[in-house]
Amino acid sequence: MSDASPAPKQNGHGHLRDIVYGAIDGSVTTFAIVAGVAGAGLSPFIILALGFANVLADGFSMAAGNYSGTKAELDDLNRLRRVEAGRIAREPERARAELRQILAGKGLCEETLDHAVEEIARDPEHMLAMILEGSYGLSSVDPHPMRAALATFGAFLVAGMVPLLPFLLSLPQAFTVATLLTLATFFAIGAYKSRWSLSPWWRSGLETLLIGGVAAGIAYVVGSLFAI
Repeated sequence: MSDASPAPKQNGHGHLRDIVYGAIDGSVTTFAIVAGVAGAGLSPFIILALGFANVLADGFSMAAGNYSGTKAELDDLNRLRRVEAGRIAREPERARAELRQILAGKGLCEETLDHAVEEIARDPEHMLAMILEGSYGLSSVDPHPMRAALATFGAFLVAGMVPLLPFLLSLPQAFTVATLLTLATFFAIGAYKSRWSLSPWWRSGLETLLIGGVAAGIAYVVGSLFAI
């Protein structure tokens, strides 16, 4: 008798997407405000007031949106699990036929296919996971809404504070320093996410730098149109 036991069900996944998304948006939107207000020639106090408001309000809004979206994803996954689990219980032969079709699509054939169907069908949980993945493209790993929201908010808060630091510290040429720090942050975010991609770090960094730089440039040009 085999002593193997099913792998424990995981209840979370990596939050690289949430971190990168929050950090880029935090940098872009906060610097957009800084660039727009600076372009309009307004005081550093207004820059800080609007910047902090953006970091807190927009950061919370993004986190809340990510929580709601991830929660909807989790709810849909649980709904499909319930539907398919009920179908497996009511129509086991039809479920086995579907499982066989899924495995055949993965390249299994003849005796290997029959043996795989037999072994997987012994465990309803494994069978359910295979059907969900094969028919719906769903992972057996549950998303975690609160962790996703906290990752987004934390990254937004950290990256969004970068353009405000020179004004907060009353540094000379604060806008120039803020621009350089923000561009460096864009590049650092891109280089960081390259750890999970096939692109070299410098290419990923330059790509993110280009995206953020264009957004910042647009904001500054628009702000300068209202210079006082």
